[in-house]
Amino acid sequence: MALWRGSAYAGLLALAVGCVFLLEPQLPHSALRSLWSSLQPGPPSPGPGSPEGRLAAAWDALIVRPARRWRRVAVGVNACVDVVLSGVKLLQALGLNPGDGKDHSILHSKNDLKETFTHFMGKGAAAERFFSDKETFHDVAQVASKFPGAQHYVGGNAALIGQKFAANSDLKVLLCGPVGPKLHELLDDNVFVPPESLQEVDEFHLILEYQAGEEWGQLKAPHANRFIFSHDLSNGAMSMLEVFVSSLEEFQPDLVVLSGLHMMEGQSKEFQRKRLLEVVTSISDIPVGIPIHLELASMTNRELMSSIVHQQVFHTVTSLGLNEQELLFLSQSAAGPHSSLSSWNGVPDVGMVSDILFWILKEHGKSKSRASDLTRIHFHTLVYHILATVDGHWANQLAAVAAGARVAGTQACATETIDTSRVSLRAPREFLTSHSEAGSRVIFNPDEPVIEWHREGVSFHFTPVLVCKDPIRTVGLGDAISAEGLFYSEVHPHY
Repeated sequence: MALWRGSAYAGLLALAVGCVFLLEPQLPHSALRSLWSSLQPGPPSPGPGSPEGRLAAAWDALIVRPARRWRRVAVGVNACVDVVLSGVKLLQALGLNPGDGKDHSILHSKNDLKETFTHFMGKGAAAERFFSDKETFHDVAQVASKFPGAQHYVGGNAALIGQKFAANSDLKVLLCGPVGPKLHELLDDNVFVPPESLQEVDEFHLILEYQAGEEWGQLKAPHANRFIFSHDLSNGAMSMLEVFVSSLEEFQPDLVVLSGLHMMEGQSKEFQRKRLLEVVTSISDIPVGIPIHLELASMTNRELMSSIVHQQVFHTVTSLGLNEQELLFLSQSAAGPHSSLSSWNGVPDVGMVSDILFWILKEHGKSKSRASDLTRIHFHTLVYHILATVDGHWANQLAAVAAGARVAGTQACATETIDTSRVSLRAPREFLTSHSEAGSRVIFNPDEPVIEWHREGVSFHFTPVLVCKDPIRTVGLGDAISAEGLFYSEVHPHY
């Protein structure tokens, strides 16, 4: 019966196209091909039986709230207003023409902006840069802010993480950062901002988005992503750090989240060195027993990254959140594993990522012989996440990594739950867990979405991401991922 239906359907299709050809013999072949393909039945939308559907269902069963939950979370110190718009359209509005891409670690002109945007759009990679010229940045920001379709959002890692936590009504959230009137208006009512954090003018960050396949001259973006730039002095100086730490005594948080170190890239080496020492001193003032999560972000200054690793910053925090660019850059800056690799070739190799995570925790994490608090790293890339933890310090990490991956799919597609017709499973179906030693070969099964392995007192939890095919918004995904992963994490009381 099914065979007969298929034959009849094919016959009707042929008849329809034949009629069109008789009636319109001048119709070009391309139009006929287009008509033929549009009439043919497409592949069925992924449903409950698809790998995506099975994975989403398995996640839902795995993601359970921890026995001991956070009640009060303090977040600081970078905050701003994100102006989000099409990168190509802004460059066109600024009168810039397509050309060759070139990476500039600091942007000094509109031409630097064009070349650096082109460089990263060609790779489909996210990046963030400081724009040194105040007047030029102000002019560009004015054009961007008033551009038709430009959207204003809460921005800055700390503010975005605070917003994500504030979505849980049983959680009290403190946010410290340079909060101007527009940002204050955009923040969730559940976010408390100390009066010392309020300022008269907002800091604006421009987020230039592009879609997969979008073209700019000869360029075609392989993935959807975004390029961020700003002339942000308050966040660049981490000016709210002391206010943040001093406000913790009254707020009494049971989790502290810190971000914004990457904003210091526009500052002098002397300033960076001095400020990092003050960061370590300030963090050391936070009462023992309160876990501190450090969220890293896109950086180009190897010396600054090396200082963050070596100047005791890693030793004073409990947890790290980072993506594939930050992870490789960290390894390159501190002579870690696979540091000879100039960049990832497509999807970051799971075994290599695992090696670098293991090295960070072994070299800079908590051990019997080292006075360090670092016991947890949440790594995220487009198609998968890994949570690496020192054994004996964290619980519920299976749920935490799954929750972080799930929110990547829902937030990118702007849906409440995973819509299996709008996401795809792109993670490697088979991989090695290490290249530095004899790693295990793993074959992925969507019905068991979290894979766990162990290496010398460190546990690894891997899960794929259901990648949104047509993302609505890519900004703040890493912050949402880290916040969600932390929300489902449970720290052991002996900490």
